[in-house]
Amino acid sequence: MSKLSPVQQKFILHWGEMGTSWGINRTVAQVHALLFISPKPLNAEEIVETLGVARSNVSTSLKELLGWGIVRRVHALGDQRDHFESLKDVWEMFRVVLDERKKREIDPTMHLLRECIAESEKDKQTDEYTVQRLRDLNTFFENTTAWYTQIRNWPMTTVVKFVKLGDKMLRLVGIGK
Repeated sequence: MSKLSPVQQKFILHWGEMGTSWGINRTVAQVHALLFISPKPLNAEEIVETLGVARSNVSTSLKELLGWGIVRRVHALGDQRDHFESLKDVWEMFRVVLDERKKREIDPTMHLLRECIAESEKDKQTDEYTVQRLRDLNTFFENTTAWYTQIRNWPMTTVVKFVKLGDKMLRLVGIGK
């Protein structure tokens, strides 16, 4: 997949820009975009050739994407090189990204909030307003994490139906028009 169509180029460039907005390296996001739209697994050299980026950047990007679990290593018959493919199911890919972000961002934040609250109860130097703000934030994270944990265990078909319900869900619980 060395020659990209204008649409493919546009998508890959945009995904790279979006990646930077989400705190992800541009090349990592571009490699992911290429693998996502590729009909077949690609080896590192094909990615280098297609994107025109350094081999070292591709290797680093692939390691990060493998670490996130949204790209996997596959083997091609008769070829000893590793090939890579992206998860193709958008819903599953989103679920994997949410799991990783929770593990990397939310869980450490919740741990820190609990520590701050516990320390504030002992040191008495922290004003009550700050302590209450920390408690409120901790409660928010606990509630949303508990909700996510419940939904995380639903079958993907159920999650899709739930998301598509939108405002119908509000009416179902007696809120809205």
